[in-house]
Amino acid sequence: MTTTDFNVQRSSPASRITLVLGAAWLVMATTLPFWGEASWMREMVEFSCYFIFAMMWNLLAGYGGMVSVGQQAFFGLGGYLMLALSDLGGINPFVAIPLAALGAGVMAVPLSWIAFRLQGGYFAIGTWVIAEVLRLTVANIAAVGGGSGTSLTALRGLSRLVRQQTTYWIAVACVVACIVGIYLFLRSKQGLALQAIRDNPVAAESQGIAVGRMKLRVYMVAAAGCGLAGALYFVGNLRISPDAAFGVNWTAFAIFIVVIGGIGRIEGPMVGAVLFWLMNKFLADYGTWYQMGLGLLAIAVTLFFRQGLWGVVQGWIGSSLFPTQRVLVVSAPSASAARGPAAERAGSAAPTALSPPCAQNS
Repeated sequence: MTTTDFNVQRSSPASRITLVLGAAWLVMATTLPFWGEASWMREMVEFSCYFIFAMMWNLLAGYGGMVSVGQQAFFGLGGYLMLALSDLGGINPFVAIPLAALGAGVMAVPLSWIAFRLQGGYFAIGTWVIAEVLRLTVANIAAVGGGSGTSLTALRGLSRLVRQQTTYWIAVACVVACIVGIYLFLRSKQGLALQAIRDNPVAAESQGIAVGRMKLRVYMVAAAGCGLAGALYFVGNLRISPDAAFGVNWTAFAIFIVVIGGIGRIEGPMVGAVLFWLMNKFLADYGTWYQMGLGLLAIAVTLFFRQGLWGVVQGWIGSSLFPTQRVLVVSAPSASAARGPAAERAGSAAPTALSPPCAQNS
């Protein structure tokens, strides 16, 4: 008679080290206003907006398989909803940030009725058309400044230091909430269902997954996240215009960040956002050469590192910092007591890690 031990592992040494480093980063980030410079806080707020937007695009396209080039629609909606709630509705702009994100998520429902009628490349182009329609619509609303835009006046009563510190802390909180929320979602059954839909919608539906409902939920969550990034960005910028809010560059930069870092990986937008921020900070003064550099880097990574830079690193270290898969560890059968202790020790083997197909992480 033999016995076999089974164990499901959902963490790794690398993930535990990541938890410790993340806690240390959080302590450093939350205390930065007390020892850092004001310019550092502004840089962090801008970085947070790019990062959150890229994470939402990665969730939508990398995990959900819905490639959109019009997510700037919800970025702009978040910014303008924040402005309307603050300047016209009398709500504190910092309170208006999550409300604007919620509003962008709600607006995704009627817009999905149009977008979800399209598939593949038509879906991507359709989302861009939706964003352009929203841009033109907002440009004709005089109450929010029309085509020339307007300034956020609801923060005039606050000192510059208080405004910068509050905006910064909200940005840090939004980054943490974004990472933790997406990580927990991808580790859940719904996260596995989403990846199954991405790989094969027909097969996923045949297994009882509500494909349409899941896509709508992810579309709403991605819209709310993009709206959160937009509201946060324009609270820090203090001025908004249709061209700045609904510009296609937002999605173009998000695609660049995700593709460079590694699409379909939580670590991908992190690596890509840091690299994009460094290039933007130190090379932006070179003008068109900077744009060419971004394009050449994207082409090189697409041709030679199709899994992104983090995909290469993950292949080297053989582990993920944010493991979302379930790893089945099986111990070899051990002999019964009748065979004696020596035989039992001889029959035991090292654990073998198996990753079931349904739990594979892209």
